Amino acid sequence: MHAFVAAWRISLSKSPTHYQVDGRFRKPICKVAQACRDHFSKPVAVTLWVLCEIAIAACDLAEVIGAAIALHLLFGLPLIWGVCLTALDVLIVLFLQHRGFRYVEALVVALICLIAGSFAVELWLARPDFGGVAVGFVPQTRILTDPNMLYIAISILGATVMPHNLYLHSSIVQTRKYLDNVPSKAEAIRFATIDSSVALMSALFINGAILVMAAAVFHGSGHEAVADIGDAYQLLSPLLGTKAASILFAVALLCSGQNATLTGTLAGQIVMEGFINLRLRPWLRRLITRLIAIVPAVIVVWLYGERGSGQLLILSQVILSLQLSFAVFPLVMFTSDTHKMGSFASPFWVQAIAWPVAVVIAVLNTYLLWQTFAA
Repeated sequence: MHAFVAAWRISLSKSPTHYQVDGRFRKPICKVAQACRDHFSKPVAVTLWVLCEIAIAACDLAEVIGAAIALHLLFGLPLIWGVCLTALDVLIVLFLQHRGFRYVEALVVALICLIAGSFAVELWLARPDFGGVAVGFVPQTRILTDPNMLYIAISILGATVMPHNLYLHSSIVQTRKYLDNVPSKAEAIRFATIDSSVALMSALFINGAILVMAAAVFHGSGHEAVADIGDAYQLLSPLLGTKAASILFAVALLCSGQNATLTGTLAGQIVMEGFINLRLRPWLRRLITRLIAIVPAVIVVWLYGERGSGQLLILSQVILSLQLSFAVFPLVMFTSDTHKMGSFASPFWVQAIAWPVAVVIAVLNTYLLWQTFAA
């Protein structure tokens, strides 16, 4: 599943460069992408932008495949047609943006409620051992010795903390009305922190719920080897004793893909404008990104069918994780810089946590690449 994006109050296609509050103009707080453009050389900034665009395309690829699989499971639509049909969701996003961004907000909230509600019911039906769940959150050394475990773990990391979402959430603070003084800016940052925290914790809950549900349903049932989404869909109903289990699973998958569409659309404009100061019309930007995602999806579905698309789905999330360090390191570096942040710079205890986490993410990704190419 994909990380959730906090709903914006201002449409990107109409957001001004400066805001007027009580008759006074002031510049918006700098985004991470803008900070990269100002701090690094142009080749470095362009490289970071390209890497972020790859991450957005990978996210869109996952959305295309996930939505196609969901349509196949719910309505029996062939995967190849489902992939092509997902190209039309760009029309929904553009229509809602044209009507007003409150409609986009309403859609985001509805999707989040459907996804969370679906998996809450699934967990209630599965009745997992929560003691075992708590133990499962403790990291094990096996993840470093088993390439398959590391591959899946990295994909979960990429699906939970998508790199382009870090750029996106750094811009959420600008959607709030704040005065050009420290207390007002602090309040805006505090609410933006809440938005980001809720979004990431929601993503963690969804990803965790999937794993917990799978373990509770399939472990000990003789179906431990189930790794395909279609097989899981077919087995959920007989194992949980209700047809609603399979339907809720597919509905959550479809809603998650549409939610990711909104994330990619909004984040894409942010990184393009921030890194290279280029602004495209939303429909053109969305069309380009969607075509980049659809081409490999169509090829894989045509050649390998549903099982091949499932592997491509996991690979897309691994790509997201591999790009994560290129967003995390600038983020930690800039937020720790008192010259850029002033009194809002991260305190020492936050830096003491952030830097090791950033290094661990980079080391794990590097180790995965070494395992992959050295094998």
